[in-house]
Amino acid sequence: MPVALTIAGSDSGGGAGIQADLKTFFAYGVFGTSALTAVTVQNTVGVRDYLALAPELVRAQIRAVVEDLDPRACKTGMLAGVPVIRAVAEALEELPGLAYVLDPVMVATSGDRLLDEGAERAILERLLPLATLVTPNLEEAALLTRTEVRTVEAMERAARSLVAAGAGAALVKGGHLPVGDVVDVLFDGVTVHAFRRGRIDTRSTHGTGCTLSAAVAAGLALGAPLQAAVESALDYVHRAIAQAPGLGRGNGPLNHLVRPVLPRA
Repeated sequence: MPVALTIAGSDSGGGAGIQADLKTFFAYGVFGTSALTAVTVQNTVGVRDYLALAPELVRAQIRAVVEDLDPRACKTGMLAGVPVIRAVAEALEELPGLAYVLDPVMVATSGDRLLDEGAERAILERLLPLATLVTPNLEEAALLTRTEVRTVEAMERAARSLVAAGAGAALVKGGHLPVGDVVDVLFDGVTVHAFRRGRIDTRSTHGTGCTLSAAVAAGLALGAPLQAAVESALDYVHRAIAQAPGLGRGNGPLNHLVRPVLPRA
């Protein structure tokens, strides 16, 4: 059984973070392992508090998993600040053959920035060059490229810019485009791929970014090529939103129990 690793914060509400990642790995038939970066106090209504773990403890968790369980792919989510980002980068630099999906987690669904400028710079300088794929939303792509990203054409330019900055590939997510279908743009270093799906009118969108990046990592752990892993992940998230259980009083969780269409290796 292939193994995948998630390096992220917790979500006490169960819809995002480590909890969403492990559910997604399970759905794909991948054995999930984890390195916790922070403990959050949250539900579907919002985040009330969080506590970042010591960087050396984060690094030790990653090494413990790698030494024994040999993950084929990993993803990062909430990293909580510069010290943790540096610790994760140091650990991943020791694993050059590991497929790595970087979910920047810089801007919340509400539009609030989650990291200070130093942490944003550390992601760009330390983690982006290690990433097999980076998966920013529109706001995160704008912060990483220092440009406005509000159209499909701008998404393509941002994806190309992120690859030029060191990422192996970039998937710019278009869920926050103001009108029309949802469009996600992948640049794999050679070819641009645009994926279009109908927009679902729902408030059950909590954890979409976490779930998507975890699904791509799971596909890569299964040995699938990048484009196939991305296509499978986008389809999984779309159906998980469409079949969401309607839990909570805020932005509810997805239905991680939907069965993904596994990408072909």
